[in-house]
Amino acid sequence: QVQLVESGGGLVQAGGSLRLSCAASGRTFSRINMGWFRQAPGKEREFVAAISTSGSSTNYADSVKGRFTISRDNAKNTVYLQMNSLKPADTAVYYCAAAHSTWAVHSSTRGVYDYWGQGTQVTVSS
Repeated sequence: QVQLVESGGGLVQAGGSLRLSCAASGRTFSRINMGWFRQAPGKEREFVAAISTSGSSTNYADSVKGRFTISRDNAKNTVYLQMNSLKPADTAVYYCAAAHSTWAVHSSTRGVYDYWGQGTQVTVSS
């Protein structure tokens, strides 16, 4: 079992930056592929970014490429999402997710992920 706790959300002006963190419990973090998803009001939860167990492979949604960076620190059992040049369209609840399957890194499918955090709110004002 893996428990995930997100932090770092908040209110920021357009063009600003935020860094989200996701702390994972358990001793298997270094063998788990990690991802970030987001869900805006009235919309489906959508893929944002994913990272492999070692951090050597990453994948991003087209809407965030060049602005967001996913990274991980296996010694700290933590995955990060650095968000720059934020836009009002980035406003959403951001969820951290963990997957045993390596397919998760190359797929934007929610069903591949085994564990989910509770989410953290990100609001970008115009």
